[in-house]
Amino acid sequence: MMPAYCPEGSPPGERALYSALQSAHGTDGWIVLHSLGIADHVRQVEGEADFVVIVPDRGVLVIEVKSHRAINRLADGLWKLGNDAPTARGPFQQASEAMYSLKRFLGKRGVDLRSIPMVSAVWFTHVRARTTLPSTPEWHDWQVLDSEDLRNGAAPSVLRTLDEGAKHLDDKIRYFSYSGVGPDAAMSARIASLLRPRFEIATVAGDVRRARNTELITFIEEQYLALDAMADNLAVLFTGPAGSGKTLLALEAAQREIAQGHTGRLLCFNKLLGRKLSSDLAGPAGLTVGTLHQELLRISGAKVPPAAGAAFWERDLPEAALEVLLDQPDLAGDFLIVDEIQDMVSDPYLDVLDLMVTGGLNGGRVLLFGDFERQAIFEPGEGRRLLGTRISRLSSHRLTANCRNLPRIGYQVNLFSKLQPGYRHFRRQDDGVDPTLVPYRAGADQSPLLVQAVRALRDEGYELNEIVVLSPLRDGSTAQTTPDSWLRQVLHPADDRHGRPGQLLHTTIQAFKGLEAPAVVVTDLDHRLVPGFESLMYVGMTRATDRLFAVMESGTARIIVRGTP
Repeated sequence: MMPAYCPEGSPPGERALYSALQSAHGTDGWIVLHSLGIADHVRQVEGEADFVVIVPDRGVLVIEVKSHRAINRLADGLWKLGNDAPTARGPFQQASEAMYSLKRFLGKRGVDLRSIPMVSAVWFTHVRARTTLPSTPEWHDWQVLDSEDLRNGAAPSVLRTLDEGAKHLDDKIRYFSYSGVGPDAAMSARIASLLRPRFEIATVAGDVRRARNTELITFIEEQYLALDAMADNLAVLFTGPAGSGKTLLALEAAQREIAQGHTGRLLCFNKLLGRKLSSDLAGPAGLTVGTLHQELLRISGAKVPPAAGAAFWERDLPEAALEVLLDQPDLAGDFLIVDEIQDMVSDPYLDVLDLMVTGGLNGGRVLLFGDFERQAIFEPGEGRRLLGTRISRLSSHRLTANCRNLPRIGYQVNLFSKLQPGYRHFRRQDDGVDPTLVPYRAGADQSPLLVQAVRALRDEGYELNEIVVLSPLRDGSTAQTTPDSWLRQVLHPADDRHGRPGQLLHTTIQAFKGLEAPAVVVTDLDHRLVPGFESLMYVGMTRATDRLFAVMESGTARIIVRGTP
């Protein structure tokens, strides 16, 4: 399918046909072009073909799609489709003109169409047009497809139309199918590349980086509405999937509170994110920035014991900080802002957060940001319900637009992670490059695949320090164990530093939660290796702003892509 997703705003009939063709069986080798612009149109200044379906050894079908639920031919011969104004140029004429425009274009570029059936048809996706449209010399019966064809199978309907079209051409053109009909696989690819060529316009790498950074820090209308919600409500929970701008809003919220002369805290759960937030907001008096655990250590004065386990972090440390906060109520701030709240929704953590803000969680200035769909990888469960019991006046504001990822990454995340409702709106403009799924055999060394991915990104102009390698494995990841000498030289743990020139950073998906990188390679994607695999995969894939490589075990890939083992 070209493009690999159906663009937002496409008419319902086009979306329905796109989905039907995308999921159709028996279409190996087919090439489907959707919404193909025609600059040199035979009739108009410019035009468009809704779909061009190229089927090897069968032909090329140009389809005009009509989504209308009412079709009328008026007494004066004008077409009346739904609520559209009457027009003398009917859908069959539109389809024919698009087809002849493309034939002329291909002919000028040396494509021999003498034995390639290239025909047009109209697909009425919401009505039973085949049984209701009368026979007329203006079109052939086989050029009509309708809702029943869509329901019974898009692929058989396309093949039927091509076969009938080829038979018609064979009756009219002598020796048309004498030696068989095309196009073959090579010619199919050539036709597709001529109609929708891939191309690259070189830009200076620095300009690309500046443009990306500008895109990622500019608020859109939805974020402005969220900021308004901050001002109008004392306690707000902002929810949304990865990439919807929650951390960006948390930073802005902290700056606004400090600008008003207030004091308080901006806390998160993830250590690397805490360091980034501290770096981004270094300096303002009256603002404490860091992770929840860092703040609990600071308040309590406790020391981390050797080999500290979950009991220390989740019970002992909160209890120690709670005792200090009860004895020193002046440690509470005017506001409390928490990012990654989905990982802190437990009674011990909420007890200490309650004492960190004047008025407590239920009466103080509290702004919470979280993703309760798939990012609660540390403490899944009924987090929102528990928050509701602690903050009775908590208002909720949902963020839906993806501000981070290019659309093709977001749509791939929808597919792989089965997000409901999933990403629908994207702020950034797509650049036409699909994420890459790289399968590997269970137990095999993934190093060659990782090298291949990194070199492909380097060839695109990405520096090593713009690429991050992630894994769901805390121990034994490909980056940790690779025998490849070049990888061992350039790979460095992310830990507490930004990538320096020539360094390729690696870390776990869990540690990189809340952060992003221009290019991400996720390795060790095997659903049998870690619990909560789909959540981890979702978090890992959504870290990439521009380029994504997913190195996935073959069986897992089959399950994810096809939904079956």
